[in-house]
Amino acid sequence: MNFNSAFLNLFPGSSSAPVMVFLLLSHVAMGQALNAEEVEEALFDMPDVRFEKSDIEYSNLEGSWNLMIRQPLDHQHPEKGSFYQRVYLSHRDGNLPVVMVTEGYDRGRNYQSELTKAMGANQIVVEHRFYGESVPDSMDYEYLNIRQATGDLHRIREMFGALYQAPWVATGISKGGQTTLYYRYFFPKDVAASVPYVAPINLSLEDARIYEFLDDVGNAKCRRRIEAIQQRILDDYDASLLRLKWHAKGAGFRFDYLSVEEAFEYAILEYPFSFWQWGADCDEIPYADAPLDSILDHFLDVSGLGFFSDDGMLDYASHYYQCAAEFGYYGYKVEPFKEKLRALGTTGNPSAIFAPNHMSVEYDGGELAKAVYDWIDSEGNKIIYINGALDTWSATAMPPNDDLDALYFFLEDQSHGTARILNMSDSQKKDTRDALERWLGLELSGFLAE
Repeated sequence: MNFNSAFLNLFPGSSSAPVMVFLLLSHVAMGQALNAEEVEEALFDMPDVRFEKSDIEYSNLEGSWNLMIRQPLDHQHPEKGSFYQRVYLSHRDGNLPVVMVTEGYDRGRNYQSELTKAMGANQIVVEHRFYGESVPDSMDYEYLNIRQATGDLHRIREMFGALYQAPWVATGISKGGQTTLYYRYFFPKDVAASVPYVAPINLSLEDARIYEFLDDVGNAKCRRRIEAIQQRILDDYDASLLRLKWHAKGAGFRFDYLSVEEAFEYAILEYPFSFWQWGADCDEIPYADAPLDSILDHFLDVSGLGFFSDDGMLDYASHYYQCAAEFGYYGYKVEPFKEKLRALGTTGNPSAIFAPNHMSVEYDGGELAKAVYDWIDSEGNKIIYINGALDTWSATAMPPNDDLDALYFFLEDQSHGTARILNMSDSQKKDTRDALERWLGLELSGFLAE
């Protein structure tokens, strides 16, 4: 396909856009920096883009815009309808690389990602379809699947690839990191490198690797104290539940999807998962014979009922659908507590998946996740995995493979929220910088260059 026909595909219905973008590309080819005014001119000529200027500010930023981009519900059948997807563009210099942030959920504001700061790059942040403002008129979950979500990213890559011809890097955190890896699987040539943070690839609806991790993480003394807290709350079931009901009432929590008793027991079972995921301090765990109020204050800091309230179910409805359909997830071991649970029962481990409106969702059997896992394990070059060694989700992270040109970091003493480049050692930062510069064929200008 020649340049002109490619531009016409990118900007359908606009005869001026190819000429205008060609002129912009001429600036880039001659080594001149694409400026913010020229980027805005290009946005005006994109028929499927609505935009307004963003108020985000940071060093060397030339311009930023909040975008709404019209996407097909079904990229294979555009005639089935469309929706608008929220995207944020931050421009520094047309000759710099682009970091595409593949969000896993909603993104209510523009921001500068850590990788953008580390590289000194332009940035495009993409809110995930069916989250936040990126929703169709009807929430038809048939169109919420990873093939369509990565199709959104690919279309944005094609739209803006004419403006930004330097290498692109995809990155995301947690479920956004999952999206980064799935995007690489479906469109391996879209980016020069991928940097997923704390990104699990779950292989079943109840991935047993989670249980194995929780049985071994930290030290035995800390794990015993964690279980002792769970047992103490269940031993004082009625008194604990009464206090937590008053807490829930004050917080405005509602419990229709789950009963308050079910939410209470789920929160107790969630406690060790959340404890390690977010890096709670073993020294701050109260002794099991401490006053009940002290036990519950600690419990609320780590787990609590809000996650299992109706608002929590609504906020994560699309996420739970994706887990039930394709991603897989985790469950809760009830064996140590089976004599004390009243609401959840003891026939099998309860699932951590709460499908929207209790709808029935057919799981693909882990077929896609396993295909992605196998492909990445054999073909996943130019990927930097950043995980926290304490993070529960590191249990289902991609394991190191020395045969690949990739980096695997399991940062000691770091968790889901702290496994970041800034918390790497100097040698780890150097390895990260060297790999990115080698893969991209250019020198970085962000904090990794310092």
